[in-house]
Amino acid sequence: MKFFNKIAEFLTLIINPSKSMFKNLFLLSLLIIILNSCISNEKKDGITGKQEKLENPDVRAREFADKNPITLFKDSKDKNTNFEFGTSNVLWRASLKTLDFIPLATVDYSGGIIITDWYSEGKSNKEQIKIQIRFVSTDLRSESIQVISYKKICETNNECTNIAGNENFNREIKDLIINTARQIKIEENKKK
Repeated sequence: MKFFNKIAEFLTLIINPSKSMFKNLFLLSLLIIILNSCISNEKKDGITGKQEKLENPDVRAREFADKNPITLFKDSKDKNTNFEFGTSNVLWRASLKTLDFIPLATVDYSGGIIITDWYSEGKSNKEQIKIQIRFVSTDLRSESIQVISYKKICETNNECTNIAGNENFNREIKDLIINTARQIKIEENKKK
């Protein structure tokens, strides 16, 4: 209680109505900062009301770092590394190789999707196609990718109709991608 009486005395000395308001606010803020830095490392449990001693944050950080190390370079003896980058995913590379004649609008490896821009062969822009490839898994199987195509038919510049692409066309693109992926995989196995 004596401590609080001393603080009250100190505050009455500092906060004087004859002094400027700015100086009073500055001194009061300084006092609050000083008192706030004197917080103990104990925490009161909101449910049980028991005092719990908090651990030193440096100790907690060290324990976490020891349990979860970050390795920048793998041990050269560890030959079982598994890379999931676009250069090692055969389906991804085969899709890009198959669609290399069409301009790409969206290529998102982490999202597993490739979307081409509208494309038409020749000078006539009346019919255009757009192809979307979704990667469901990285396995070299037919079920690992979904091919969806769209067809845009324009009678005039302002009158265009978009329709879903033909399922046979989608299957042909999918088969081309799978066959290209198999060829890439065979070539990789020959190099080993």
